[in-house]
Amino acid sequence: MSLIQCVDSCCRRTADWLGAWLGPTVLLLMRVWVALAFWHAGVVKFEDPEGTRFLFNTMYRVPLLPPDVAAVLGTWIELIVPWFVGLGLFGRPLALFLFVYNIIAFVSYHALWPHGFWTGLFNTSDFSDHKIWGLMLMTVIAWGPGRWSLDGLFGFVWRRRRPAARKA
Repeated sequence: MSLIQCVDSCCRRTADWLGAWLGPTVLLLMRVWVALAFWHAGVVKFEDPEGTRFLFNTMYRVPLLPPDVAAVLGTWIELIVPWFVGLGLFGRPLALFLFVYNIIAFVSYHALWPHGFWTGLFNTSDFSDHKIWGLMLMTVIAWGPGRWSLDGLFGFVWRRRRPAARKA
């Protein structure tokens, strides 16, 4: 075996290992990170419902919804949906849902972009947390929740049971 073939084989094995183990682990960490961020925001809203109503009536400008409805809906979305994303259940659709929710959240709160929306979009200081969460959610949307998720577990079980069902 030549040196080039040996290096190529080693690179392929390393890439396969990284794809099989590191990729799903990174997707798990991203899902949990984003889920915790949104869930903590929901807990804060839940613990102070009057303060939440005040913010939605005075500071947040949620499109198409009355402020009181947006406050309740936002609180429960942030308390429930992150658990599904963190556990990787219905990973892609709920990551897409939280991605859109994230966009609505930062568009609705003008204090997040004091330099203007378009200027803030392309710098590193305005609403940087929301940008990072959006990128993490886009990763889950693009590659799915990964092997270390309930979707991955159910898919594994489904694939294992399916050949047995065909034989019967």
